[in-house]
Amino acid sequence: MNVAKLPQGMLQSAELDGRDKALVAAIQTGLPLCPHPYAEIGRRIGMEEAEVIQRLQRLLDDEFIKRMGVVVRHHELGYRANAMVVWDVPDSQVAELGRCLGQFDFITLCYQRPRRLPQWRYNLFCMIHGRDRDEVIGCVDLVIEQCALQDIAHEVLFSRRRFKQRGARY
Repeated sequence: MNVAKLPQGMLQSAELDGRDKALVAAIQTGLPLCPHPYAEIGRRIGMEEAEVIQRLQRLLDDEFIKRMGVVVRHHELGYRANAMVVWDVPDSQVAELGRCLGQFDFITLCYQRPRRLPQWRYNLFCMIHGRDRDEVIGCVDLVIEQCALQDIAHEVLFSRRRFKQRGARY
């Protein structure tokens, strides 16, 4: 995120002190896989765990960091079939259907995007990972049944290549 474009009143890069900058640099490559990742980050940059948590919370509250999340490296876990399922949902039903789709463990992303008519009519997207294509199609069939999507146009777009997965860089 380019901090120069933050709305007025939000944390600006000039307001970050050296400790904030060290913390942001330390989390960009991901959190350590250990029982106390914030304590480990603090150890690396000379902070107590509580200070790491407090500073991260402030950076989130001030929207310097928009969100923290997990980047799942699904291929290494044996999930070889990956599909973005796109749905043409009435705009008034997007939130409701998004919540329904989001309840399934096999759906790792679910979000709304604007339509690009006339070429692209889809506005609700969800990502499904499976061990093979048949498993993914079975998951699609399940969500169609469970979320009453039988009359909703959709497409299942399987990935052809794998791109490098990483978090945001600041």
